[in-house]
Amino acid sequence: MKKTPNLTALRFFLALLVILYHIPQFCENRGFPFFVFNKGKESVNLFFSLSGFLIIRQLYIEKTTEKTIYLVPFFLRRILRIWPLYYLILLFGFLYYRILLPYFGHPFDNDYDLTEGILLSITFFPNIFATYKPGGILEILWSIGIEEQFYLFIAPLFFLLPSKKMLPFLVLFTGIYFTVFVSESIPILSEYKMLFFYFSFSGICSILLLDPTFNEIFQKFRLFIFSIFIIYFSTYVFSNNLSKPMYQLLSMVLFGLTIGSLSTKPIPFLENRHLIYLGKISYGIYMFHAIAIQFVGLLYLKLNIHLKLEASLSILLFNLLVLIITIAVSHLSYKYYESPFLNLKQRFRVQKGK
Repeated sequence: MKKTPNLTALRFFLALLVILYHIPQFCENRGFPFFVFNKGKESVNLFFSLSGFLIIRQLYIEKTTEKTIYLVPFFLRRILRIWPLYYLILLFGFLYYRILLPYFGHPFDNDYDLTEGILLSITFFPNIFATYKPGGILEILWSIGIEEQFYLFIAPLFFLLPSKKMLPFLVLFTGIYFTVFVSESIPILSEYKMLFFYFSFSGICSILLLDPTFNEIFQKFRLFIFSIFIIYFSTYVFSNNLSKPMYQLLSMVLFGLTIGSLSTKPIPFLENRHLIYLGKISYGIYMFHAIAIQFVGLLYLKLNIHLKLEASLSILLFNLLVLIITIAVSHLSYKYYESPFLNLKQRFRVQKGK
């Protein structure tokens, strides 16, 4: 399948926004100087939209060309991409909060049953485990669980559905699920952040864009969509003036339209090879950044750096150290740990006409 432009680099910027959201939270809790950035949740939701766009597009094309979906290869590819790093971070997180952090003189209140926490995490329900506040390294795994839960739901369903019914199903599912979610008639959906409508709405956009007519429409309005998107992420105009359900609705629609518009035509800046590489390692950037924050935090406490520098310099240094360490570790992980698993994915690519 032809590579979709601009979206790989977008992954890096989304991971970066998540880091800039989590650093102030950590610093505030430790008494370090910090700046406020409140777009981290939106960045994760945009991650969901991006994943839904790409995966549903892939499933739809496979269904229409092959007349079926090869579920075993699909899930094996997901396993090879997600599991190695997920379980590595999971193991480190449990060891860090129960052994390493107390060893360095900072005991952590693990107020949950360890067996239950492990079982929830290894079975891809970290979004439930995150409600126990097990620590940032473990809490960020909630979003990985949401992605896996959605794919466990959508791939078998698309396998059963005729290709012509996939788009109507997504439209119906998105409308009903969103309504139920925002109404809180089933509270666990919002409590455990089961934001499936971001995936499904972007999936609708991805299928529509395969039609040349809709592709032209997206291109025609892309500047307007990009303008709203920039206002959304650079200001609080929408979040301050819309109700929570309306803000969720705007986010869902805007994210799907923005990703769809980005996919129609390459933008030279986003096709820069360095940004594309950072996008390729963005999974590692997301997964390792909480560890980097903890490491820099311990360094600050040990050396009292925050007391020796002006607030602005302390903030700048903390952010730079976290970013440098995160990117460096993510690069090494991608090259020496993740790549062998990623190379195996090629064995499970569905060949046209199989």
